[in-house]
Parts: sequence; C-alpha cells; structure tokens
Amino acid sequence: MKFRSLVPLLCLSSLLMAPCLLPAQNPNCTIIIPNAPLTASGLATPYQLIPTDPTQGKCDEANSNSSAFVQAAILDPATGQISIYNPLVIDGGSTPAPGTNLVIPVLPRNAVVALWFGFNGDNLVQQGKSTSVLAANHCVNGLPKSVFGQVSYCNAPEFFEAAHIAIRRGLLHVPDKGIASDGEPCPTVRNFYVVDQDQSDNLPVTYLVSSSGLIAQNTVANASAIPGATTLGNPSDNGLLDRFLDPAMSCMPWKVPDLADPGQVVPGLALNELQARAHQRRHVALIPAGDPMVLNTDGSINIDKVNAYRRGVDQHEIQYIEEADTARYCRNMLWIAPPRLAKNQPALTAYPSPVTSVANSLFTFMAQRFVASFNILNCGGLLGVSDPISFTQDADGVAVSATINLKLLEKEKARLGRFASGDEAAESQDAAAESTE
Repeated sequence: MKFRSLVPLLCLSSLLMAPCLLPAQNPNCTIIIPNAPLTASGLATPYQLIPTDPTQGKCDEANSNSSAFVQAAILDPATGQISIYNPLVIDGGSTPAPGTNLVIPVLPRNAVVALWFGFNGDNLVQQGKSTSVLAANHCVNGLPKSVFGQVSYCNAPEFFEAAHIAIRRGLLHVPDKGIASDGEPCPTVRNFYVVDQDQSDNLPVTYLVSSSGLIAQNTVANASAIPGATTLGNPSDNGLLDRFLDPAMSCMPWKVPDLADPGQVVPGLALNELQARAHQRRHVALIPAGDPMVLNTDGSINIDKVNAYRRGVDQHEIQYIEEADTARYCRNMLWIAPPRLAKNQPALTAYPSPVTSVANSLFTFMAQRFVASFNILNCGGLLGVSDPISFTQDADGVAVSATINLKLLEKEKARLGRFASGDEAAESQDAAAESTE
C-alpha cells in the first residue's frame, strides 16, 4: 500500500509520489499481463493499464496518481547471476513513446524469472491477455475477492527457492550492506528503522514520460530519444532505501545488470529481500497481521493472506496469527526507529526530501512517515503509549521540523518492559525461521 502521510493523511498517499498535484484518477485499475510473460518476448511486450470499472473514470499511466509498474528478476541457475528487467506499462490501446525502443532481453538458458507489480492508486487487479496466463505463470494478486491492493507477483516463490539453492551451492553471493556512517549496520528493508505500516511494498522502478504523455523504459538510449522527458516513479520502501537512506548514510544498495539498458546496473525488490533475509539477523521486520495489505476487505485479519504476501517477498510463513503480532511490530518500531532517527538527524536533515511538498528534508520526511505509520497500525491503542515523535508544518502543509522525545520513549519503554522477554523469544524464533531455506 502507498505510504499515507499526515499532511494531509489522504492527500499524499504514496511515498515518492507527487501528491495531489494532478487530476484525480480512477484509483482501481487492471493490468493486462501479456502472454508468456516470463519469456524474453513476454518481458518486452508492453503491459496495458485499463480501468477495472470504467464508470469510475480512466486509468492514466502518465498520471502518478494511477501509474502501475512492473519489475522482473532473472536468475541463471547455472551461474547464480541475477539480473533485472523492467517491463513497460502503457495505457490500454496506446503505444510506447515514439522514437524509443523496447529492448528484448537475452535470457540465460533455463532462466528462472519472476515478476512484481506496484501501483500508485488503491487496487491493481491482474488480468491475463488470455485466460491461462495467470495460472500458468503462478500469478498472485491476494486471495479471491480480496486483493493485496497495490502489489502482486508472478512466480516469486519459485524464484526465491531457486535463489536459495544457488546460495547453498555457493553460486550466488548475497553481499553484506556494510556499516553506515552512524557506526551501525546499513539498514535493510526488514529493519525497523526503514519499515512503515506496510513494508516490502512496491518497486524501485522509474519510467520516462514524453511531452505528449507517452511512456518509455528509462534507459540511456530512450532518454536521448525523448529529450525533456520527465521521470515517473513508484512509491516504495524499496525506493526510499535505495535512493535516499542508503546515500544519506554512506551505504550502497545491491545492484545488478539491467537487461533493458546494457552497461547499467539497477537495484531491485528481489535483491533487497534476499539481502535482508541473509543479513538482517536481529529484530527482523516481517509482514504483520495488521498490515493494511493483508487484511480482509472488512478489515479483519486473515492468516492465509499474510502468508500469500510473505511468500511473494521471501519471508517465512506462519502457522498462528500470534506469530505476526502487530503489537510486537509496533513495539519494535517504537524502540528502534526514533533513537536511530535522532542519532542521524544531522545527516538526514542535510539530505533532500523524497517529496518536497510533504517535508523539507529527509529527516522531517521520515519523522512524519513514522507518525503516520504509528497511527495507521493503531500502535498507540495497541500499546497504550504516546508517540514520541511529533512534527510541525508550515502554511502549505510541509513538515519543516520534527521533535523526538527520547525521555518519553524511555518512560514508555519502562512501562512496557514486561513484554521484553516474550518479544526477545519471538524475535529469536523469527530469526531462526528466516535463516532456514
């Protein structure tokens, strides 16, 4: 699900998205998946975006309020090499931007390919070009009549299984992220310093938009072919980590060859999740039962939906809903994020905001994002505590300063001390489960 800000809460509903600047669009769209989407020709065939219910209005890929994105990860089982390809999404009945090319990737023999989808609206529904596409390519959009919302995938569990086999065979080496400028390990997408109310969502993918509103893959060749093109991005925890937090903290995202853009390397959701699984050993942030994307349409908890989402991002499944306790997730957010934000305030304040209409720096952006997540997960109600982070806005609703009350945090931590041993035991179980293949 998009990141929901408090400035106002329903205005900026996505991280890294231009908020409320464009006309309202249909928030519920369908993406047409081409035939044979896991093959070279399928990857190079544009996906089409259409309204799920045409009476709600059109879906416009060039409008960041309703843009959809696709990313593929490709594993060579013989060598363990991973590469990335970002298929193109265009409006139904449209064409790619003139003068641009869709590169047909060269895939290794017996390649294991998976797809992930991201969306800037509310609900993106998968539809195959032909009736057998979704089942044949192991596409998952949630549960019947209960989609995740913005994200979905095809063949992801199979990709991660093949990746873990390559790791065990010594073919695939997952690099450690190293040490950040604050002396702590560089964060991953399963670090409670990074996550929000719906972690592991959306993609670090961008497209080019021509002056006429047509879309192209973001490659060096296409950028030269359409000078003056603007960039369209997908909001995501992945994008926040790869494009903002990592450089602000002297860290580097894992990048691999981009098969659409020879000579270039790019980050990917699959890379982030593999790296987090390999190297996030303590306080592992995993999809909680209260994540809005895994709730039923009536807001109730659904263990099957939790597991369906977890399978798509390489997280272990659960047998009991208590294993995905949202209150424990809130406690970890509370103990880990505010102190590290405070520790890094100078560096984050000096770094640009992902969305300047929401916050004036990366620090104030992260602060108001934490407040929003704390509210959306109902952490205050679940824990009976006050949020130690607050922020102020200017007349335009931009967060211009933030305060982290560490004294209040210590007071609340003392009051919740009775949960410490239980949380540590649960954390150990999570870490053990994540370390298995």
